[in-house]
Amino acid sequence: MSMNPTRTRAVPVPDPRPVVHPLRGVGSATWSIAELPHGRRRVTIDHAPLPGVTPADLLWWFTHIGGTVRYGGADVPRYLAWHPVDHILWELARPAPDGSAGEGARFRIVERFARNPAIDVTERVEKLDATGIRLVQRRFGVKIFQLEHTWSAAAEGAHYVSVMDIGARHSWLAPLNRWLTTRAMPVALCEAWVQHNVEEVGQLPFLLAALTDQLAAAR
Repeated sequence: MSMNPTRTRAVPVPDPRPVVHPLRGVGSATWSIAELPHGRRRVTIDHAPLPGVTPADLLWWFTHIGGTVRYGGADVPRYLAWHPVDHILWELARPAPDGSAGEGARFRIVERFARNPAIDVTERVEKLDATGIRLVQRRFGVKIFQLEHTWSAAAEGAHYVSVMDIGARHSWLAPLNRWLTTRAMPVALCEAWVQHNVEEVGQLPFLLAALTDQLAAAR
């Protein structure tokens, strides 16, 4: 789902899950990696349409990601089914002011990409509505990482775009940005994240179809 420089703390690795639904290939999406001023980097993925999925479904998914889904003949945490190979842990580190997993909450996410070491992060949900979700990490009030997923309705299914920004916009933090983009998240790891994100987003039509009753009850 996301990445930034904080490395993993000790977390038990869950048992392997079967790959029940086919994983999308990177070629199904349009993506790019751009180098920006002051040593920042931006990774953009324009995903293939998500058939049968609506913006309301995606909003429901992210606000109810802590539940379970029937997957491979068992009820498993939705986050683990979302990417059966790479996902390790999701937890609500801090609820939103209304007690939910909505805007203002903090998500703890542990995952790995292409057999790289796991990344363990806690990010604030600065936006979560019918148009998308934005996850942010700040240091001393300065934004150093942002992952934003936006979505909209389209004839072939939801149109979903992911944009990851690495580094701060301030010129005086260029040395930190260089460390982030060369040591913490080099280009090779960004490319591994692209594959990971394409695969997990491609699972959403299957997982949401398995949650039809819950979605209907929420409408």
